Amino acid sequence: MKKSDFYYDLPQSLIAQTPTHPRNHSRMLVLDKNSGEVSHKHFYDLFDYLKSGDCLVLNDTRVLPARIFGTRTDTGAVVEFVLLRQRESLVWECIAGPGKKAKIGHTFTFSDKLSCEVTDVLEDGNRILKFESKGEFFSVLDEVGQMPLPPYITEKLNDKERYQTVYSKELGSAAAPTAGLHFTNEMLDELKAKGISLAYVTLHVGLGTFRPVKVEEITDHKMHVEHYSVTAQAAEIISKTKKNGGRVIAVGTTSCRTLESVVALYGEIKECSGDTGIFIYPPYNFGCIDGLITNFHLPESTLIMLVCAFAGYENTMSAYKTAVAEKYRFFSFGDAMLII
Repeated sequence: MKKSDFYYDLPQSLIAQTPTHPRNHSRMLVLDKNSGEVSHKHFYDLFDYLKSGDCLVLNDTRVLPARIFGTRTDTGAVVEFVLLRQRESLVWECIAGPGKKAKIGHTFTFSDKLSCEVTDVLEDGNRILKFESKGEFFSVLDEVGQMPLPPYITEKLNDKERYQTVYSKELGSAAAPTAGLHFTNEMLDELKAKGISLAYVTLHVGLGTFRPVKVEEITDHKMHVEHYSVTAQAAEIISKTKKNGGRVIAVGTTSCRTLESVVALYGEIKECSGDTGIFIYPPYNFGCIDGLITNFHLPESTLIMLVCAFAGYENTMSAYKTAVAEKYRFFSFGDAMLII
């Protein structure tokens, strides 16, 4: 398939700039992946579509305040860095801008507690930084860093926790697993009380998730790599659900990519960790998930391709056209979509 097959026209006014309050009052488009039928609900109506014995798989990654501004020691030039991946204890791969002001050997100060040196420049232009921190690194980063909001969000985020899921735990993401932003703690408690299992996996979301597909032949696109882990407890819950005939519903494309990566590698869901660059596009034979909760994704993105693979191309593109007509809110702080 071609990249242009996944294009749809989206008015700028439908790109959500702020999160819905309360979280679970966002709208929810429900798509029947077999019939293509669409219903218009709210996220708090999710209970109506789940039954005892089902399992929701949630990504418990926590977003780092990974956007930091450093002053170059010799010239005073200010450079923006976005941390992407931890290579070693105090060594990180990052994006730098403007890159020409952050060359090998240049040193930067972020506060009286945090400084760094550029030790390498990679082929793709990313930098390797070696930090010096007076205090525990992540605590210091929390003091100086900002949330790395996607470029299409231009309004200031007053509460950093609104770009975290209520169940976020494992620090390491450069972007939020946004399908999970709709849940409240009370809603999670109610789901468990109704006999719906919750399994937590971890996939640290990289900024590559926003990287545009630049090639027309989608099979030529090089996918970004992200780190994932599945605990023994999560594997047991998911496997038990499948064995008992329940449905496994991935909360977000990151949870979906984790589960499908593990099944593709091992033939089952098991305790494991590793890196995945899985690229899911039509046609694709899903080995684990039975349902998907997701947000509305960018035109021509790898994420809308994944949704098309799961729900069917015609069903998905028709649902997106309906969502635009019905003025749903799009992207990270936007409304939800339940495919079941």
